[in-house]
Amino acid sequence: MTRLRTSGRPRGRRVIARTLLAAALLTGAAAVPATAAAPQGARATAPADDVAAAEARQVAHFYGSYLDAVAAEDGGGLATALRGFYLTPGLRARLRDWETANHADGVLRAQNIPAGFRVTAGDSGAGHTWSTVRLTWGSAADPTYTYLTVQSDLGTGKISGIRA
Repeated sequence: MTRLRTSGRPRGRRVIARTLLAAALLTGAAAVPATAAAPQGARATAPADDVAAAEARQVAHFYGSYLDAVAAEDGGGLATALRGFYLTPGLRARLRDWETANHADGVLRAQNIPAGFRVTAGDSGAGHTWSTVRLTWGSAADPTYTYLTVQSDLGTGKISGIRA
């Protein structure tokens, strides 16, 4: 066994132990100010903001893919598959009823295809988050907009409601 010069004396062992303990405490203390510096209010709201933003990205993915599918000449099957993947079964049933009554696309709440869209994250609560979808109609020189409120379930990540 290798012996340190001070290891033969009891006092030397205490010095080594204290040195190691002090080094461990200093290493741990260096990490504390980084976490202690964050304001309490910011930490409490950040996860909700992150969740709403993530759900808004999911809604944007759906609308981007869906618009491409319905604009394609043979995209009907893809649009149906996208609905199956992104929308809850209950919403799909409500959309079928709405489309039968209104003779329009229930996801877009229109008979035509918009020129573009934008999704903005909204509030979250009670297991849901809401996003606002702005559909752009007309030309770039003279655009008009319609707005949809899209509800997503936090548990499944699926879209569970669309209303104008």
